[in-house]
Amino acid sequence: MSAYVISEVDDVRDPAGFEVYRSLAAKAIAHYGGRYLIRGGAADLIEGGPPPKTIIVVEFPTMQRLREWYASPEYAEALKMRQTAFDRRLIFVEGAPPA
Repeated sequence: MSAYVISEVDDVRDPAGFEVYRSLAAKAIAHYGGRYLIRGGAADLIEGGPPPKTIIVVEFPTMQRLREWYASPEYAEALKMRQTAFDRRLIFVEGAPPA
């Protein structure tokens, strides 16, 4: 069953560092079988708030593969960049078949 990473980016403190993170993360995501479904783009906040500045959604084949990616040495370098480049909320969601 597919699994999804939802990243809500709020505060980019270092735009250059953010771009380095994006490049490193993209390589690691591809290595673990992930693919971007949403990578930024315009969003309209309909309920709740405040809105995140950027939303990213990545699909992985399974939750196990997603967790392997997150704990991987390939992604560790990107995580180091993230700590100083931007703030975010990161959510893991397991896909469920339609009812």
